Amino acid sequence: MCDHCGCGHPHDHSHEHNHNHDHSHEHSHNHGDGHDHAHAHAPSEPMRTIDVRKSAMAQNQRHADQNRGWFRAKGLTAFNLLSSPGAGKTALLEATLKHLLPHAAAIVGDLQTENDAIRLRASGAQAVQITTGATCHLDAHMVLHALEKITTDGLKFLFIENVGNLVCPASYDLGEHRRVVLLSVTEGEDKPLKYPVIFHHADLVLITKCDLAEAVGFQREDALKNIRQVAPRAKILELSVKTGAGMDAWFAWLAG
Repeated sequence: MCDHCGCGHPHDHSHEHNHNHDHSHEHSHNHGDGHDHAHAHAPSEPMRTIDVRKSAMAQNQRHADQNRGWFRAKGLTAFNLLSSPGAGKTALLEATLKHLLPHAAAIVGDLQTENDAIRLRASGAQAVQITTGATCHLDAHMVLHALEKITTDGLKFLFIENVGNLVCPASYDLGEHRRVVLLSVTEGEDKPLKYPVIFHHADLVLITKCDLAEAVGFQREDALKNIRQVAPRAKILELSVKTGAGMDAWFAWLAG
């Protein structure tokens, strides 16, 4: 369950319903000339508040720790890629998987279709699709099941392309080693200020589609200032998958 936006969780429907209807009604009816009606109602059971978010996040953390142990045992470095829809995650992964073959694989999250996984498999790499239905993020349990479909012989890198969303994915640890947030020049310079949480926890912020910067009037210095304000510890790289500019720096960071 996602407490941020109310989306449903199609993979884990565990509902515990405790219906305790204890109705005690005492009616004393004295129908004299004054029509005196006395109603005595026994007090109901005190209201209880269950912190669902705390329980859900604790469960996610257990699964994230399992994933971390699995990655460690397999000698894999895992990257969680996050961004809004259309920022260029899949295009970046296409180029990255080709560059790192045969040592890289991907897990892809989308609400519907296997389009991105099919696209990434064309690179020659393994790509497993997670279809989340109504859920706007990946969680560690979904990733845990997807890992069962990955052949790890010779793998060194695993990329997890999260659902396109700048809100909910920020709260879910997937067991990754590094968190990468993409900001495309077409989105505007103020996205880090509007969605600070997801940027604050980034190890790397990638400014993507830089070949379009002039055409869309992208204010580079403003964007850099905003990123540094909310994510002071994050490294910042600028690149264009289309032209190849900045890709060597990205590959070097992955290997570092």
